[in-house]
Amino acid sequence: MKTAPAEDTRWLTDEEQRIWRAYMHAVTLLEDHLDRQLQRDAGMPHVYYGLLVQLADAPRRRLRMTELAMRAKITRSRLSHAVARLEKSGWVRREECPSDKRGQLAVLTDEGYEVLARTAPGHVAAVRQALFDRLTPEQQKSLGDIMSIVAEGLQPKDAGADLPWLR
Repeated sequence: MKTAPAEDTRWLTDEEQRIWRAYMHAVTLLEDHLDRQLQRDAGMPHVYYGLLVQLADAPRRRLRMTELAMRAKITRSRLSHAVARLEKSGWVRREECPSDKRGQLAVLTDEGYEVLARTAPGHVAAVRQALFDRLTPEQQKSLGDIMSIVAEGLQPKDAGADLPWLR
C-alpha cells in the first residue's frame, strides 16, 4: 500500500477524530470485558470461544482448518496454536480431510460442545450488559446498519489480497 504525501492526506476533522478514538476505546474495552468473562467462566480467551462457536454452527461440527482461519480472520499459524490448546483441553480434535489428504478438519468434540453450552449464557449476559442494554432499540439498529456497511466495504474482493488466513 502506497502512502500519500502528508500534503495530500485528508486528515480527520476534530469530530471524526473524537468518533474514531471513542470507537477504538470502546472496542478495546469491550474485547477486554468479554475476554475476562470467558477466562473467568471457561478458562479460555474470546478468540477460542469464537472458534468453538464457528465449529458448533458448522455442519457435523467440523470445518477445514483454512475455512476456520478465514472465518476467524486469523493466520493459519495462530489457528494451529489455538486448536492445539483446544485439543489439549479435549474440546476440539483434528481429523484428516477425506477429500484432500493435505488438509485437516477441526472438529468440535462433545466435551467442547458442552463447555460452549455451559459458557454461552454467561457470555450472552456479558454481551447484553456491555452493549445492548446500554443502547435504545433505534441505536442498536443504527449500530447494526453501520457495522454492516463498514464490513461490506472491507470485505476482500481481490483474490491476491494479503489476508491473514492465507499466511
